[in-house]
Amino acid sequence: MAPEGKRSIATWLADNGALVGLALVCLVMFIATPAFLTVPNLLNVGVQAAVVAVLAFGMTFVIITAGIDLSVGSVAALSAICAGWVVATAGLPGPVALLAAPLAGLVAGLVSGVAVAYGKLPAFIATLAMLSIARGLALVVSGGRPIDMPDAVAALGGDLFGVPVPILVLLVAWAVTAFVLNRTVFGRSLYAIGGNEEAARLAGLPVKRTLTAVYALSGLFAGIAGTVLAGRLASAQPQAAAGYELDAIAAVVIGGASLAGGYGKATGTLIGALILAVIRNGLNLLNVTAFWQQVVIGLVIAAAVGVDVLRSRR
Repeated sequence: MAPEGKRSIATWLADNGALVGLALVCLVMFIATPAFLTVPNLLNVGVQAAVVAVLAFGMTFVIITAGIDLSVGSVAALSAICAGWVVATAGLPGPVALLAAPLAGLVAGLVSGVAVAYGKLPAFIATLAMLSIARGLALVVSGGRPIDMPDAVAALGGDLFGVPVPILVLLVAWAVTAFVLNRTVFGRSLYAIGGNEEAARLAGLPVKRTLTAVYALSGLFAGIAGTVLAGRLASAQPQAAAGYELDAIAAVVIGGASLAGGYGKATGTLIGALILAVIRNGLNLLNVTAFWQQVVIGLVIAAAVGVDVLRSRR
């Protein structure tokens, strides 16, 4: 084969490695257990992927700018608690809860963004602090007890025209993320900031405002994810979504984004979240214990980060 042909194949694999990985994982799971490729199970995979995927879409904006947001799991839990509180304690109508959760996430993300952009705190430290603050507030507001969700939120755990609502939310979040990244000036500026923040500043981009908006977006998506999770559980759990921030980061990296910043795609993040969900679902069908599932997921994450390091060196 001509060198040009080899380079084109290598380029295609580099751009679509996550998709190839998803196809291979699905093939392996189908061979191991034919029950995997059934419509009910595939819908179940989509539902399982929904919360992590929505969190990961918000994380994608952050990672493209070479940042990190460790607070999204705790912010999701706090947002769900706020949704339950406005109905159970404040006595507001149920539909208000659908707005309260994303708004709570937006505010939490905004605080992290201000700390990073204007306070010059490292993103790791700022969002780690928010992780603790949000989880603590969730426990304080709820008194450490679950809060029942109103019907407006519980409906998110149901179906619409035969399709689970969490999957529909996932698709809408994916479409919005793809549009912002590919079709807006704001989205293109994220790649510039992630590639070289100082050069972006000298080029006249509003770096501080953009970074603040990025973390606010991450919080907003976390609030939406928390609402979906509460709808599935029909209650807001103050300890819900613990550790989901790691799955969100893993989905973004598996999807091909670079932790060094400057690269990432909405579709890649979606595929990364699906890979994690497929692996977990297949291992459940094979009756593999949760302990070994953690080992397998850890190996997948390590491999994805290794590929990212090699790609960055090249």
